[in-house]
Amino acid sequence: MGIAQGALDFAAQYAKQRVQFGKPIAENQGLQFMLADMDIQTEAARQLVYHVGELMDQGAQDFGRYSAIAKTFASDAAIQVTNDAIQVLGGYGYMKEFPVERMMRDAKVTQIYEGTNQIQRMVIARALLK
Repeated sequence: MGIAQGALDFAAQYAKQRVQFGKPIAENQGLQFMLADMDIQTEAARQLVYHVGELMDQGAQDFGRYSAIAKTFASDAAIQVTNDAIQVLGGYGYMKEFPVERMMRDAKVTQIYEGTNQIQRMVIARALLK
């Protein structure tokens, strides 16, 4: 979630500063839609993670399914958002001088550690099919 938020923030700021054809690229509707989708993914991930935290605070014993859903969605969202951030930056997105290149690599790791997303999907399915 934090990786996605950082990539979104950087891409939005870059889009406001980068000028093409005499205007900031943030004024292009297609790019605005991309940024909006990035925001939707990030906020949805945030709300899922917060929901699991609330369940834990309430003492819920069976929050494993929700935790797996939140982890899977948030890590997949981070991949999508960082990929889109690279797209917003164009060729600069792949350069090590810009942080979104590292953010995408970091996002990929979140799909792998603490149980791969495939394992998380098994946890979700098994809980669903009980």
